[in-house]
Amino acid sequence: MLSTPWSREFGLRVPIVNAPMGGVAGGRLAAAVSAAGGLGMVGMGSVANRELLQTQLQHVTGRFGIGLVDWVMRTEEGLLEDALAARPALLSVSFGTDWSWVAQAHDAGIPAVTQVYDALGARRAADAGVDILVARGAEGGGHGDTKLGTLPLLDDVLDAVTVPVLAGGGIASPRSLAAVLAAGASGAWVGTRLAACPEALTGDASRQALIAARSTDTRVTRAFDVAKGLPWPSRFPARVLTNDFVARWTGHEDALDAPACDELAAAIDADDRRIAPVDAGQGVGMIRDDASVAEVIDAMCTGAQRLLTGWRA
Repeated sequence: MLSTPWSREFGLRVPIVNAPMGGVAGGRLAAAVSAAGGLGMVGMGSVANRELLQTQLQHVTGRFGIGLVDWVMRTEEGLLEDALAARPALLSVSFGTDWSWVAQAHDAGIPAVTQVYDALGARRAADAGVDILVARGAEGGGHGDTKLGTLPLLDDVLDAVTVPVLAGGGIASPRSLAAVLAAGASGAWVGTRLAACPEALTGDASRQALIAARSTDTRVTRAFDVAKGLPWPSRFPARVLTNDFVARWTGHEDALDAPACDELAAAIDADDRRIAPVDAGQGVGMIRDDASVAEVIDAMCTGAQRLLTGWRA
């Protein structure tokens, strides 16, 4: 079975952690990833609250982690405390610069992980006591910095720190998994590929859009965040499937008006993905079907192990 020193030490059968995608990575997805040998993460995104966390935790079995968005955590009183009380195997908090949560996690005996986007950010996180870093490249779906692609970023981060580093962004196939492990990553932080699985919270229309998309069908935009009034820092736009709304408003966010915002809200309610957002990374072209989490992880890991063995030979 495919493994790394970190994954074995952490008690995983395979070096896969699912990205804690808000609105996608619920308790059922986390349970399925953990059952397949990785670590399943429950993701609390832009609209997280304590009730949503408790609802998703009801579906968790086995070991699991929890992922929070920093600025949401700081506005939802009690969310961090509830996350720590759930005793996750790993706590992820990203998109912030206040590291006080790390000590709180350690006091509860819980390892901390965060996403980083350059060597400087990696050193700051490691100096703050973060146990595991995610080098999240520009190819990744959803929110993140877009300065560096996954492999150049992984190079920089591995040179900068000594803590375990997971690679995230565009990892959706045996080849991409093998590539980041061969480069020195301790594991993979997989998002988009798992978003199409039936265990994810993804809606039917979004799942079909992911399956139909090509690798070139994504675009980075702030249009949805601005239209929904979400206070995402401008340095963290979102990579999504391109659609009519993206084409119309990307680069023109200041011109978004009430009718456009109303149109978006109605499209989200109607699950109309010609207007509503679907987070997706550039690995989306590797999605061919709605295979289960177990099938996806087995195919990725078996194929990656075959490739790595072949290269050694």
